[in-house]
Amino acid sequence: MKYLLALLFATPLPLVAQLALAPGPVVVIDFTNPGVSPSHWIITLHRDGSGHFHSDRAEPPSTETRDSDVPVIDRDIQTSPSFAGHVFQTAQQHHWFNEGCESHLKVAFQGWKKISYSGPGAEGSCTFNYSKDKDIQALGDALMGVAETMLAGARLEMLLQHDRLGLDKEIEFMVEATKDGRLREIGAIREILAKVEGDPEVLDRVRKKARTLLAHSGT
Repeated sequence: MKYLLALLFATPLPLVAQLALAPGPVVVIDFTNPGVSPSHWIITLHRDGSGHFHSDRAEPPSTETRDSDVPVIDRDIQTSPSFAGHVFQTAQQHHWFNEGCESHLKVAFQGWKKISYSGPGAEGSCTFNYSKDKDIQALGDALMGVAETMLAGARLEMLLQHDRLGLDKEIEFMVEATKDGRLREIGAIREILAKVEGDPEVLDRVRKKARTLLAHSGT
């Protein structure tokens, strides 16, 4: 017990939050790309769709504007059971990620994605920029879409507090990105969408688009 308490107090907050989640199998994606902001984030996901998202704050690259920057995000998330089920099914079908998944093809650098599984009796991981396996590549894209949803939600929250007029452009991006798959599991940010939709000081067209996103976010 003393050892466990010492470990918890010596562990950075994001990992403490992850350890506090329901026990059982877990899939983690650890993303790193110095060319984007944030340059590093982690999603921890459990079978029931509960999880945690943590991003490090970094200065935006010179090619990006300050508007693209968001503060550190460190919060629990909830994805749909069907999404989480697909993640764990893919992990099982691919030997808990105990296989080489990097294509080594000469493709544009999209960021290193380390996907790991840990559960009773099995664990594994693989790292890739672009995977040679279409299922692993699709899984990486889907989890990156969840991260983009969390980042969009954080930007929305900042704009609601400090620049309501800026919500117009951001909510338009979110509607389009939800349609084309750049944003996944929009239900993970239902709370902030509901705040935007219910704020009488927000433009009516913005509130309408927030309402549309909420209608497609599930429960």
